[in-house]
Amino acid sequence: MAGGKIKRSSGARLQGGIPFEKSKGQHILKNPALVDSIVDKAGLKPTDTVLEIGPGTGNLTKRLLEAGVKSVVAIELDPRMVLELNRRFQGTPLSSRLKVIQGDVLKCDLPYFDICVANIPYQISSPLTFKLLSHRPIFRCAVIMFQHEFAMRLVAKAGDSLYCRLSVNVQLLSRVSHLIKVGRNNFRPPPKVDSSVVRIEPRKPLPPVSFKEWDGLVRLCFNRKNKTLGSIFKQKKVLALLEKNYKTMQSLQLTSDAETGNEKMSVDDVALLAHMVDELNMETGEEKDDDEMEMDDADMVEEGRAFFKEKIMGILQQGDFAEKRASKLSQVDFLYLLSLFNNAGIHFS
Repeated sequence: MAGGKIKRSSGARLQGGIPFEKSKGQHILKNPALVDSIVDKAGLKPTDTVLEIGPGTGNLTKRLLEAGVKSVVAIELDPRMVLELNRRFQGTPLSSRLKVIQGDVLKCDLPYFDICVANIPYQISSPLTFKLLSHRPIFRCAVIMFQHEFAMRLVAKAGDSLYCRLSVNVQLLSRVSHLIKVGRNNFRPPPKVDSSVVRIEPRKPLPPVSFKEWDGLVRLCFNRKNKTLGSIFKQKKVLALLEKNYKTMQSLQLTSDAETGNEKMSVDDVALLAHMVDELNMETGEEKDDDEMEMDDADMVEEGRAFFKEKIMGILQQGDFAEKRASKLSQVDFLYLLSLFNNAGIHFS
């Protein structure tokens, strides 16, 4: 089920006459050729357990089962859809390989799966993406239908207009590729926007960084992604935060791994992604109002603070980052910048 707002009408009904509910973002994929294409691009194996999210009336479910996978576990929120799905496969040879779970995919524990194939309500795009990426054991890939613009944010590269914090964080944890653009008329009832199918492959192993550190840096940089990093790191609140972290870390005498920025990304780190999804989902790529002034020389009355500001600026200049902008920085750039800060004892968590 893909999402977006819909209006109730006599045409927005299931085969059994059940009306769609706009609160659940219910849109059924009706194009058989498109369903076949999604299944083909998933690269299914006979030994696979497939997780399907929002199966609706089972058009995609049927094709997944016919592909000969070991089993399909379908999670559906709407009890009416669950009943419709069970009725459709009851008494057929396919029913023995289908398990239907009624519940909210964002609240329930996900079962083991090798591949996720989903046509989801758009309003859960961010939380679902990060919930999947935090799932263990790591799955092979996910092939998911998203709202087109959200999908383009996932795959955006440095310099693209839609490149944002969401892009950077998802691409740190996975390889993302755009597969198919899907017009709105492929759904019943048609949503207001086009969709896209994206393939997400979790990285194995995870990058050797602490996610708390990584997101702390990326959050600062993308808060005003079109300002230079030199301008961002001169702000009073930014300098105060980093100086506080610096003194705290020194007093705690971090382990050598933490001091060199070589912490391993843990399951708990990745799970933190689930708590920041609302903010990521609302990103527009526009800068926020600049309500913080850069530090004046008169403000830097304490010798220690003046020294700390020089230390930060020196790090940025060392990597030639002072005049660069977050919107133009690649994954490699951010990893290098984080290592420069960490090696100098500057931390973001």
